[in-house]
Amino acid sequence: MRVDKMSISFEAGLGEAVRGAAVRTGKGISSWLAEAAAAKLRAEELELFLDDWEHEHGALTPAQLEQAERELGLPPAAGSAA
Repeated sequence: MRVDKMSISFEAGLGEAVRGAAVRTGKGISSWLAEAAAAKLRAEELELFLDDWEHEHGALTPAQLEQAERELGLPPAAGSAA
């Protein structure tokens, strides 16, 4: 597998938290960070998709958002009526 080596720097507390999270999941730091980066990229792509969708179809209603939360098994967003 081809890899892209990078050197990164964190504020000390964040670096310690990343190391701890990697240890708790039984993964190496590189693997843990790669998964975190992939999740961030997916979240950003979803945000762009939803922005485009709302631009074309109008804003999602609170009822639609609550239905999506239920179907995805997510806890209700802060301030939702659920």
